Amino acid sequence: MDSNRQLKVNRLIQKELSEIFLLETKKMQGVFVSVTNVRVSPDLGLAHVYLSIFPSDNSREYVENINGNVKSVRYELGKRVGKQLRVVPELSFHVDDSLDYIENIDRLLKDQ
Repeated sequence: MDSNRQLKVNRLIQKELSEIFLLETKKMQGVFVSVTNVRVSPDLGLAHVYLSIFPSDNSREYVENINGNVKSVRYELGKRVGKQLRVVPELSFHVDDSLDYIENIDRLLKDQ
């Protein structure tokens, strides 16, 4: 069970990363990135960030690219949340494929 502090930090990081990705994806035509979930470790040192990327066919490549540039993303996040957090957590990005899973279930149920 997450503590109240963890939940607040989760929401803060999700909001700020959403704004960062919104500004960055405006430069790329036809790509939409949304931060669906953030899970911070109990010591607030590591944040697992789940991204939903549209179109989903290249989502793994985008997440690998983001993980390759994690230092610059963490720097941008630090500039935004530096006053609220003492230490900006390390970031680990993952693909949130729950929407693809739901679409697959719907497709299978329609075929029945």
